[in-house]
Amino acid sequence: MAKSKLVKANEKIEEGAVGGFNKIADKFVDNFLTKEGESVEEAKARLAAEQKEREEKGVAQRQECEKKQQMVMETKKLIEKFSWNVRGR
Repeated sequence: MAKSKLVKANEKIEEGAVGGFNKIADKFVDNFLTKEGESVEEAKARLAAEQKEREEKGVAQRQECEKKQQMVMETKKLIEKFSWNVRGR
């Protein structure tokens, strides 16, 4: 019985903390991140879309970089192999 009261109390604290955080976050977005005529919800959606776009761009750049690094390694191996064949003659 006491445990359920404790759980209920913790849930109320959690709801209050999360609710307070969300109010602060909404005020911040409203004051600093919204564009003229844009609602807080629209700004959050726009920011989420921009973040997703940045992440996707970063993934593509990392993949391209890894591909280039692989090509460099393969080229080094070919150069070493060719140098060994030339010296061996």
